[in-house]
Amino acid sequence: MNTVSPTAPVNPLRQRMQHDMLMRGFGPHTQQGYIRHVRRFAAFLGRPPDTATAEDLRRFQLSQHEHGASVATINCAVSALRFLYSVTLRRRDLARSLVPVRRPQTVPQVLTVEEAARLLEAAPGIKYKAALGVAYGAGLRISEVAHLKLDDIDSKRMLIRVEQGKGRKDRNAMLSPHLLKLLRLWWHEGKRRGVMFPHGWLFPGRSYTDPISSRQLHRAFQEAAEVAGIKKRVSPHTLRHSFATHLLEQDVDIRVIQVLLGHANIETTTIYTKVSTKTIQAVASPLDRVIALMEGSERTSPPG
Repeated sequence: MNTVSPTAPVNPLRQRMQHDMLMRGFGPHTQQGYIRHVRRFAAFLGRPPDTATAEDLRRFQLSQHEHGASVATINCAVSALRFLYSVTLRRRDLARSLVPVRRPQTVPQVLTVEEAARLLEAAPGIKYKAALGVAYGAGLRISEVAHLKLDDIDSKRMLIRVEQGKGRKDRNAMLSPHLLKLLRLWWHEGKRRGVMFPHGWLFPGRSYTDPISSRQLHRAFQEAAEVAGIKKRVSPHTLRHSFATHLLEQDVDIRVIQVLLGHANIETTTIYTKVSTKTIQAVASPLDRVIALMEGSERTSPPG
């Protein structure tokens, strides 16, 4: 049963909130995050959160802004407290007083094909080269890469099975021949090291019984980016952005990219049209037409 492992005695309100989240199919990470934000609010309040008023919630949100909390932190706290008050405590009047912050519209950073090649080549060992290769070659989130199992690689159908990705959804990702070759190189090396077991993790952590951590993959990515001379501000998620952008530049239909990425909404996928250089370059500037008309007029004008 997916419940949050308590680090302190569980009071009735917290237990009820955990049960409410469990019944709605919230994943362990979401449960942990919600409980963490409610505990922070309770610490700020100095008393149980079920005694809070709308003014208390307003003061808490104002304090978050004054202390420079990120947009993501503020909005996660809003989601957690809205759940507490609207679902667990049935106080929708308090839930309505919580104000989320509008996220600034940003264009994702992407690598060029050449930069992606340099980065993968600079990965610290075949294990990390294969793991980062999956993130770029199949467009997986780094957490999805970390939790792949050997059985998720379907070499007959050339698919990667992603179980319980973001939003607790299963999907199929693409498995290219070159990526399969890279994974087989890692499999043979993993067998030699004695860390590959039937039905086990594709990328075991320090113990073969546990998957590699996202933090380990992040460190390996940053090391590879530094060795490869990548000066852009990048993270492992940049590989997923680059996957989508490069497919778009290969004229792959955006709806196909949507399915491969596991996006529920096509609008989430269309962000990559803003970073595709081929898409931008394919558009003719209206200035070109004006100049063409001007030059045509000069050629056809009769001599004075």
